[in-house]
Amino acid sequence: MENLWLFAIAVFTGFFAINNPFGNLPIFISLTRQANRPRKKFISKKATFTAFVIVTGFIILGKYIFSLFGITIPAFKITGGILIFFVGFEMIRAQESSIDNQTEINFNEGISISPLAIPILAGPGTIVTAMNYTTNAGYLEMAIIVSMAGLIMLMNHLAFISSDYLVKFIGKNKIVVIEKIMGLIIAIIGTNMLIQGIKLAFWD
Repeated sequence: MENLWLFAIAVFTGFFAINNPFGNLPIFISLTRQANRPRKKFISKKATFTAFVIVTGFIILGKYIFSLFGITIPAFKITGGILIFFVGFEMIRAQESSIDNQTEINFNEGISISPLAIPILAGPGTIVTAMNYTTNAGYLEMAIIVSMAGLIMLMNHLAFISSDYLVKFIGKNKIVVIEKIMGLIIAIIGTNMLIQGIKLAFWD
């Protein structure tokens, strides 16, 4: 039983490191700037639930999915890195991005699927981390991995629906600065993931 607790802590730590709710919060604030509170709740719920389903699917069937479509880890990392880079690039552009430049009336709730659920919440890092823990894992360990993925998504949801309070506390001007910094960090993460994918493809 003690080993299971240690395994659960290790899995949670791994997920939290790659999918930090506090790190994802400025992204959510940036993408939902023009949405009202009910829409933000809906987008958060849809994004986190979709991400949980995707990650769970890869936990259970990941190896078969990769084999079926001939997907390799390097290709997965390269594609994910490119997607994440462009999300960061959109956030740090001087002018308003196509995602941000929306009114509340025509606000596109599709951002809950992309880029929020994919690739921010259920990106290559999260999926590869989940699949790494499934190696030689039994049914109980698999249940723990799914539970920890669910816990991380719940924490992201709670952080997202609290975003309005954070904006009021910090102030809109400072939030804009944080968005630009987070955009730079996200772009760097995407670039790093792209480099890792290229290294895996050509040198490992």
